[in-house]
Amino acid sequence: MGDRNGGELLVQMLDRAEIRQFFTLHGGHLDSIFMAAKKHGFCMTDMRHEQAAVQAADGWARTTGKPGVAVVTAGPGVADAMSGIVNAYVDAIPLLVIGGAGPADEDERLTLAGGFDQVALMAPVTKWAHRIPKIERVPDMVAQALRIATSGRPGPVYLEIPIDVAFARIEEDKVVWPRQTQPNTRSTPTPEAVQTTIEWLHSAERPVILLGGGAWFSDLGSHLLDFAERTQIPVYSNSKAHGLIPADHPLCCRNIMNLAVLDRDNPGGPDVALILGARLGLFTGGSEDRMLPMDARLIQVDIEPEEIGRNRDIDLGIHSDSGEMLRALDTAAKERDWPQRTDWITATKQASEIYSLMFGNEISEAKTPIHPYVMADAISQAAGRDTVLVADGGGTAFWMEMACQVYKRGHWLSHGYLAQLGTGMPFAIAAQVAHPDKRVICVLGDGAVGFNFAEFDTMVRHQLPIIVVVNNDQQWGMSAHGQDLIYGEGHRVVTDLNDTRYDLAAAGFGCHAEHVVEPGDLLPALERALASGKPACLNVVTDPKVISPVTLALIDGASATGLTDQSEDPQYLP
Repeated sequence: MGDRNGGELLVQMLDRAEIRQFFTLHGGHLDSIFMAAKKHGFCMTDMRHEQAAVQAADGWARTTGKPGVAVVTAGPGVADAMSGIVNAYVDAIPLLVIGGAGPADEDERLTLAGGFDQVALMAPVTKWAHRIPKIERVPDMVAQALRIATSGRPGPVYLEIPIDVAFARIEEDKVVWPRQTQPNTRSTPTPEAVQTTIEWLHSAERPVILLGGGAWFSDLGSHLLDFAERTQIPVYSNSKAHGLIPADHPLCCRNIMNLAVLDRDNPGGPDVALILGARLGLFTGGSEDRMLPMDARLIQVDIEPEEIGRNRDIDLGIHSDSGEMLRALDTAAKERDWPQRTDWITATKQASEIYSLMFGNEISEAKTPIHPYVMADAISQAAGRDTVLVADGGGTAFWMEMACQVYKRGHWLSHGYLAQLGTGMPFAIAAQVAHPDKRVICVLGDGAVGFNFAEFDTMVRHQLPIIVVVNNDQQWGMSAHGQDLIYGEGHRVVTDLNDTRYDLAAAGFGCHAEHVVEPGDLLPALERALASGKPACLNVVTDPKVISPVTLALIDGASATGLTDQSEDPQYLP
């Protein structure tokens, strides 16, 4: 039979869970894992920073719907992974982070890359954090970690494997392998909740469906489209759920924030909202009525009961998996004749296209410097229906949201509630590894590109033909414009950047690289980059004076709450 070391058991357990890919960065504490992964034919994508490795694992989950795995070394490797784990925690992304550690019996002896409690560090920002105490426990603790990461509200877990456990050996016939890492059934709604939901939606004049991460990580199948088409209800989504309904579908209204531009007088805001796996925070209107009127009936479906009622009173709270709820709703909906709601659908669709009307003249005039919406529109034109789009950066991500179309699930990756910059390139790497037959375009601000710039090297080494577009407006856009609006122009502090030649730096890694200044050069440059077959960097110089509508809305919201009143304080006056 032979024997196995701890690293081999860990890899074999991942294999049994149908996970054969992880993101990592080398550390000697992990060599038993690496060697076993190579033996078993795993795909290991080695990054240039542990933060990027965890962000890539996060991106893997966002684009595939399956848990991502990152393997990081002891000490500084675990510490570097922290910010990526926090991002996954805030956004409820299923993630397994495996951390190396010094020998279990050498605690408090100042071993290499030791000296602090890694499990304690991870406990507040994970669903579960634990150390594997001995080799016999490797299989069941890996299974438990995966079960916790993916069950209920998803989230990151941390599993530590000390070096003496990783390299210890055990006879194969003594290993006990767990048979399951997932429960067999999911939480389902009660018949009464389904019937009430159907009645409210049927009698509504202006119903909407809002999709969030809970919908994405559920198995919706065809039920979403079937139900929406049967009931003629417009569908909105947040950044984790874009593509669950194709952008060109008559009922697709794109981002939930587009509810804020509906005319409240004609036709009015939603009167009933079915919220599927989306939390009620900033991106869904929170406690205010900018997106969902206070008199609207809210039906909130969530796998995590504690989310029901956050920020807003809920008229009907349903503890259920979103996919199971949709299956039940679609079955019940077949028993009724539904109104067409033509005027309401037209109004919601028109509101979702407001930005093309708002900035259409910028495209036709094609002025220099390049308007950021013109850049985003060109990228939208160059991207095919199968293209995975990744957006990173404050204003940059919102410009992309305004212009781009997402046609398939998992084909849009961007920010969530942590608003962590630097995720773009790791997300893009994960998307390209997950979808080697698809094109991936990553658009990020010149502030965001600085966080993980060395990942151009990862793209080149792993032959990942990702197109990276840098929106170079020579500033931290939202921050700089926020200071201008609050304190007046000429009073910026630490928000300006140089007109850096990011294209030349990327070329040094071996990328196809171009510097784009004229609007007419955008599409040809994108076409050359796509045709190059190489990782590419397009450094697009954009107009630093253009302020995103989202920035204006955020500043307006801050003003309404008094958060910008300090501008009247004498110490802030010029």
